[in-house]
Order: sequence, then C-alpha cells, then structure tokens
Amino acid sequence: MITVRRGAAAFAAAAVLCTGAVPVASAAPSPSATPAPVIPAGLYGTKDPTYDGVWRQSLAFVAQTTSGVQPADEAVTWLRKQQCDSGAFTSYRPDPAKACDPATMLDTNATAVAVQALTGVGRGSTDPEPLAKAAAAGAGWLKGVQNKDGGWGYNPGSPSDANSTSIVISALTALGEKPGEVKSAEGRTPYDALLALALPCSAKEGAGAFAYQPDKDGKLLANADATAAATLAGLGKGVTARGVEPQQSPVCTDLAKPTMDRAALNGASYLAAALAKTGHLNTPPMPGAADPAEQPDYGNTADAVVALAATGATKEASGALAWLQKNGASWAKENGPAAWAQLVLAAKAMHVDPRAFGGTDLLKELGATGPAPQASPSAAAKAGDDDSGSFDVWWIIGIGMVVGVGIGFLVSGRKK
Repeated sequence: MITVRRGAAAFAAAAVLCTGAVPVASAAPSPSATPAPVIPAGLYGTKDPTYDGVWRQSLAFVAQTTSGVQPADEAVTWLRKQQCDSGAFTSYRPDPAKACDPATMLDTNATAVAVQALTGVGRGSTDPEPLAKAAAAGAGWLKGVQNKDGGWGYNPGSPSDANSTSIVISALTALGEKPGEVKSAEGRTPYDALLALALPCSAKEGAGAFAYQPDKDGKLLANADATAAATLAGLGKGVTARGVEPQQSPVCTDLAKPTMDRAALNGASYLAAALAKTGHLNTPPMPGAADPAEQPDYGNTADAVVALAATGATKEASGALAWLQKNGASWAKENGPAAWAQLVLAAKAMHVDPRAFGGTDLLKELGATGPAPQASPSAAAKAGDDDSGSFDVWWIIGIGMVVGVGIGFLVSGRKK
C-alpha cells in the first residue's frame, strides 16, 4: 500500500510527454535560470508540489499524528482547501479558490491518503467535525468511482492497480467501513481486484508477489511496491501497523481457493526473500538509462519493513531496518517530508523510537519541513504506541502511476 510513493517527478512526466517525439533541428536556446517553485504557506517541503503536494502533506500528518504530534492549524487548513466540492483531491491545486471542473485531473491516491490524514488530525483537534465531514466526503467520492472489477486506478476510470486499490482500502477502513462489503455494480470487492493481481507460489519468478497491473500481454510481473501495499491491505492494516507476536517466518502456500489473508502472507514471503539478498530493495534502471545498475530503493524498503512487521516477520525485517538506520537520513534530507514520514512509520512498525533512529530525530526533521506542529515530538511516547491494527493509512506506498488525460504521466511514488 505502500510505497512511496510519490516524489515530485516532473522529470518523469516530461519523459512520457516527449516519448516518440521527433527531434527538430533548432538553434540552441540561451541558458536561463529555472525559477524556484512557489511554496504556499502551510505546505510541507520546499520542492515543486505539482505532483505530490497533497501526498507529502498527508503522509507527514499520518506520521505525526500516529506519533502524538498534532500538525499546525495552518498546515491542516492548507490540506482542507485542496479538496474539491465533490470530496475528491488532485495531486495539487495551485489556486484553491478556483473550483474544480471537468478538466481537473482527480487523483484517487491523493484522495485516499488525505482521507486518512484528516481522520488522524481530527482525533487531536478541538474542532473535529469539519475534518470528519471532509474525510467522509473523500471516502464517498472514492466509492463512487470504484471500477467494475472492485478496484481503483490512479485516476477515475483508469485500470485498477494494486497500489491504488490498497490505499483506498486503507482509507475506507480508517473510517470504520468494511472494504469487503464495498462492492461495484457488478458485485466485485476490492479484494477481488487484489487477488487477480497475486502471483501463485508455483510461479517461476516472483512467487507470492503482487503485480502492479498486468502487462500488455496480460502477464503478472512481481512488483515489490505493489506487494508491500497489497500485503498490508490483505491483512486489514496500513503503514501505521506495528510488529505482532508471535514472530513467524512467512511461507508461500497456494490454496485450492485463494483467500486474501493467505495471499497477503505469500506477499510477505516474497518481500522477505527479496530483502535477504542485500538487506534492501532495489529500483530497476529506467529504460535507456546510461547506467544499467540497480539503485537502492529506500522508500520501498521502508514499506517492506512495515509489511513484514505486520505479519510477525520482524526477524526478516530487522536487517532492512538497520540498513535504513544507517542510510535513510541522507535520502530523506534530499526527498523531503514524505521520505521522513516513511522512515518514522518503519521505525514505529518495529517498535523503534523514531526520535533516536540511527542517531537522527525523525520527528524533529519531519516537523522542520513545514509549520511548527502544535505538539512537541516528545509527546510521541504517550500517543504513538497505540496499535489498533486498523488501516489508518497505507504506502504505499510509492508510488504509483499518474494516468493523465489522453497520454498520462508516469510518476514515481517517491523520487528515486
């Protein structure tokens, strides 16, 4: 549900937009400085929010509120104003005073994580009713755009994918709804959509994993980000999950009639095997990249830690957590609030104090990316260990795909 998912990836959008374009000879343009992005008051982070404004704000709120830290009113107001009248959110609205119209690219992932963020903030607010209404409106919109197969795609009407379906499940559960009872007009549930993306244990490659979507030939290819997201969704948990007892090593087992909880445990077995190789997950090279070597994927590694901890596989997750403690801070400094939030959630999943994570106070660093929170991170110890097992948020999880009108944008869940 997981992964991350969503760094400001304008470069990826540009790459997709330019695919297939024929070069035209022209004079070299004179160099000009790129103007710094305008960051609205109340928004976390310093980078261009076009593709991840709502996502990074919401994920920051989730990490803070689950740690006993209440965001500033200014920051909460910014998020509320991003919501359209329909209840939906886009990735970012530069002018919230302008009403959303049919051309507005609505975003199921941004809506789902905002629903969870507003739900968490509402618990610590002195005026929770408006936040609860906003969250309910977002959930209502999500149910209204459910696909026939029971799942969701990144944008309304786009094909269902594991990440989007999982994060919507988390949003519905955060509001006390039962995702298994949320059915499309054809009677399909979100779990039907996820099970259709699960690879069997008998698969030659990617046994037990989940695919993001079928490829153009209908084949399912293992995707670690999608697997972490779907593992949590199948367990009825999200990235606020904690390690459970008894500890157990996940084993991949095929059933004559697949079930969602069994598929989730199979997903955990895939993640455990993937982490055992290097202690972290890798991101495959971009097509046509000069350097074909794989690079460490910090965000997906953090998501995998949460997913494994939620199944009781804390032993299998411990090596990856240690790797994040050693290397994660430098990645988060570059990538901003959503990255700091993912590290916070990974730490809490493993019952590690996020204020002392490899020598770094993650909550302090996260808080420094936006308006000063109302509560000091020192309050985390009192409120942050409440593990209801509910789906307060997912990461999935990163992230993901942005399907634009006509041609679409390919967006990384987090900046690689």
